[in-house]
Amino acid sequence: TFTVEEAVETIGFGMFHIILFLIMGSTGVVEAMEIMLIAVVSPLIRCEWQLEDWQVALVTTMVFFGYMVFSIVLGLLADRYGRWKILLLSFLWASYFSLLTSFAPSYIWFVFLRAMVGGGVAGHAQGKEENKQIHTMCSCLNPFLSLGQVFWLAGSLLIIGLASVVNPTIGWRWLIRIASIPGILLILAFKFIPESARYNVSTGNAAAALATLQRIAKMNGAAIPEGELREPAKERRGRFKDLIHPKYLRTTLQIWIIW
Repeated sequence: TFTVEEAVETIGFGMFHIILFLIMGSTGVVEAMEIMLIAVVSPLIRCEWQLEDWQVALVTTMVFFGYMVFSIVLGLLADRYGRWKILLLSFLWASYFSLLTSFAPSYIWFVFLRAMVGGGVAGHAQGKEENKQIHTMCSCLNPFLSLGQVFWLAGSLLIIGLASVVNPTIGWRWLIRIASIPGILLILAFKFIPESARYNVSTGNAAAALATLQRIAKMNGAAIPEGELREPAKERRGRFKDLIHPKYLRTTLQIWIIW
């Protein structure tokens, strides 16, 4: 018998990981563009709707409020229905509400729609973290984890560059529409992304996990270990209250404060 971890170590690094890295890294570009968009649009909506300072600040606050609330909701849904489905849903959600924002008739609608965009962006993490966990057990992938931060910076620079050209010419509404295009294009690449093998085995679906590992091995020109895929049975899955258990409370608080 063998475990998912042993299979990943045997398969090693290859073409599958490079393609997955590029796709999941591109989600960082989309995420950065949606989050940083407010910074380059705020001065324009301030003038258009004659906003006070607190009203401009509220837009950013509501984006992250939506991010916070939906991170919890989508995390629970991802545990129940799988990472792939929630990741796809979050991209559809964020792209849809981002496009709607460009047609916002008033300040109130703009704030609400951007909060919904923040909620959609929150779902990106559900897929990215799980894919990193399963596919980065090989030490050779560590440089790629660091390089992945470049995608966020690239997205930030891209939206600022677009704003400098689009805002003075065709306006902030078209900037939002153009900024939605990368997220829509990425949806087309989701067929390549497999459901996490670790998630499948955690729900008792060893056959699906094995199929994923075989697919990775085929793309990498490798083979999975001989035998049957087995994972130790878990008495229960993680719960939120585990974070505040006396054993982990200090670590939890430290991480929360750092973030």
